[in-house]
Amino acid sequence: MIWAATKEEIKQTISRMLILLAVSFAVGLLTHFLKLNNQQVVASSVFVMIVMATLLFWKFRLAIAFIGIGVLMGTNALDLPTFVKECKVDVILFLVGMMVTVGVLRELGLFTWIIQIVIKTPRMTGRMFIIIVMLLSAIMACVVDEVTSIVFTATLIFQVCDTVKISPIPFLIISVIATNIGSSGTMLGNPVGIVIGQNVTPPLSFVDFIIWSFPIMLITLATSMAVLLWWYRKEISLLSERLAARRQMGLGLGPLVNVPYKTGLAILVGMISFIGLHHYLEVKLNLAPNTVLIVAPLVIAGVLMVLRQDRARHYIETDVEWWTLLFFMMLFAVAGSLQHTHITEEIAGHFQNVFGNKPALLMPLIILMSAAGSAVLDNVVLVAAFVPVVDKLGQTPLIWALLHGACLGGNITMIGSTANIVALGMAEKRYRTSIKFFDWLKIGLIAGIISCLMAWASIAVLSRYMPTKQQRLDEIEMHMKAYSATHNIAEPNKQE
Repeated sequence: MIWAATKEEIKQTISRMLILLAVSFAVGLLTHFLKLNNQQVVASSVFVMIVMATLLFWKFRLAIAFIGIGVLMGTNALDLPTFVKECKVDVILFLVGMMVTVGVLRELGLFTWIIQIVIKTPRMTGRMFIIIVMLLSAIMACVVDEVTSIVFTATLIFQVCDTVKISPIPFLIISVIATNIGSSGTMLGNPVGIVIGQNVTPPLSFVDFIIWSFPIMLITLATSMAVLLWWYRKEISLLSERLAARRQMGLGLGPLVNVPYKTGLAILVGMISFIGLHHYLEVKLNLAPNTVLIVAPLVIAGVLMVLRQDRARHYIETDVEWWTLLFFMMLFAVAGSLQHTHITEEIAGHFQNVFGNKPALLMPLIILMSAAGSAVLDNVVLVAAFVPVVDKLGQTPLIWALLHGACLGGNITMIGSTANIVALGMAEKRYRTSIKFFDWLKIGLIAGIISCLMAWASIAVLSRYMPTKQQRLDEIEMHMKAYSATHNIAEPNKQE
């Protein structure tokens, strides 16, 4: 309760509240002097208030978001129909389905089976272990999500390091960096993937991510792997020595158990197959774009809840992170107020006036801004604000620049992503130890800069082959014409 807080905590809370209000007020004054109207001033101030809340009042961010929505509606900066539209219920339902499915997979032992495979690897060396951990972290982040990935790779690291009696911290940092990189490979790895995919015009499919984003992820992962193998060469050498010593004594890396994995693996493959083929299925079935993408995780989650009805309520109440999802809904609505009041159009216009249609200049700028922002902010907050701006610039490479900057920037600081915070919490709980901010920053900054440079170079090369926004719109238009013809939907009167 608030009355149980110490005087020092109360003073810190008051000072942080004053900072939040001062920054929000300063933004309001600035936008007022820039001749923006009252609704635009309010929308800008409230968005900045929520950004500051994620920095200063992490535990109260949802409460502040609720208050912000009330302020927006009370000042007509956001109306009810726009609020309902901008909450992105489709994105939220997609995440609900994924969370329930991952919860079932966890109970079925699929991730434990993966850990067992690594432990049983013959003639394991330190270098081989790092390569396996980085690949496992990245691929799991692509297939499920970054939090699930780091939870299980951290469990593997703790088991191995406890067995050979060395510090797990360097290997945990390596795994987190690989997880954040891997989360950019598909739209499943990080919430920003589905946010970007669903909020650009036209929407991006899962296949788009596999064709364009996944190769970029592999290149940045390989580069970061080389850097980390050199940076932690002493720790890796020590691990190799300890592993060799255990082999000479005929000892393994932990207890080996047989885990029934086939059911969980079949569910995972089925879900990824439906999501991967969603565009093809939508065309064949004459469904609206991204219908299968959003519905597939929900249907699979529903079937699993029927089959495991005794645990169905548990999956919904425990495995679904309602606190986070509600915050996302409020955040999307607040970001939607920026579009509703046409602030994003003005920002995009300023970008075009300064840089023209020069993606060679815009691309590094967007990567830099999104990476720097993600180092200190929740990357969903950042992306929710930037997606409309980048979309209005109308250049496909810039979309991928935003995605990779937002994901890779999370490696720079220890608070840069959810995976970082979860990993640090697990280490602190298990070993009663913590990582110093600057110890993380030294390698995080190097890995972040190098991976962002590689992403920039990769996007620049691939941009020659990427379809333009107009080409993607033409494809969607053909799809919608076929959908309308099949369902006898009359085309809208363009004069209305």
